[in-house]
Amino acid sequence: MKLYKLFYLPLIAAAVFFTGCASWGAVSAEEYYLIGMAYFDMGRFDEAEKWLNRAKSRDRTMSASEYNLGRIAFETGRFEDAARYFESILRRDPVNVLALQAAAYTRIRMGDIELAAAHYKKLLALVPESADDGYNYALVLFAMKKYAEAEQVLQNHEFALLDNSDVLLLFARCQKELGKPEAIDTYAKWLVNNTDNRVRYEYGQLLESHEMYARALEEYRDIISAIGFSDGGSLRHEVRFSVARLLMIAEPDSAEGISELSEAVSEGFDDFDEMEKLLDDNRISANDKEQIRIIITEGRRAAQNPDTAARSETDEDEAEDADASDTE
Repeated sequence: MKLYKLFYLPLIAAAVFFTGCASWGAVSAEEYYLIGMAYFDMGRFDEAEKWLNRAKSRDRTMSASEYNLGRIAFETGRFEDAARYFESILRRDPVNVLALQAAAYTRIRMGDIELAAAHYKKLLALVPESADDGYNYALVLFAMKKYAEAEQVLQNHEFALLDNSDVLLLFARCQKELGKPEAIDTYAKWLVNNTDNRVRYEYGQLLESHEMYARALEEYRDIISAIGFSDGGSLRHEVRFSVARLLMIAEPDSAEGISELSEAVSEGFDDFDEMEKLLDDNRISANDKEQIRIIITEGRRAAQNPDTAARSETDEDEAEDADASDTE
């Protein structure tokens, strides 16, 4: 059974590329190709390259060999070589779907998103029904900040939105970037069957931006509870800051927002530039802004002189202990 898989599957791949009647020379090229693919299936890429390069010199196996040489280059992290192989095929055969898919994905890995987008655009013109390629194209467009185009591509594959959580999330993010209120419902649909605190945070920020403060605060509180204190990291700090900001905006007469901000800083939130943006927000009261300035000043001083801050905390603790002893 292993031998059957090893040699029969490459033969199928070869048949996709080979056309016409075989002469003795062509058979020899096919043999080179099949040996190369046998080594490929075993993961012996050095040997596979050697035999595929021999096969590549024969016209009948040129595209098949070049395609698989590109696969080897990709698997071994030589993405520039991989792109060169795939795009060489496309110069001879611009409508080769396999080569277009491979070239597009390779360009994504290389960070050449504009070239990747060009490949995916051609690909979808050939196979418009391909949801996977549509999703990848939309991802590239999203990375290029072409949100409206990305949304349109995804709308062409609406059936996939119902079944694929990755597609649905990308669709929600496109809508969010375009400022569409429908994004709220799309995020909510995604969260019904998926759990991700970072995505839930995006959802909370979206609710806040649409002034749905009560729902946003509920989401933020749920994230903080889900993360816990010990393993929260930067996300917990960001969410604590968002809670403070929201409370200062939604409840300007309450001191709760400033209290939340102080606790966020004490837990480790130290993005003082982000805090300073609150000083330009007309929705925040003058009294809260004065408290924010004090928190920023003290936080930056502590960041510049951590040893002094640590000694101050120790002195305060010792003073508290002394007071307690005196009281006793």
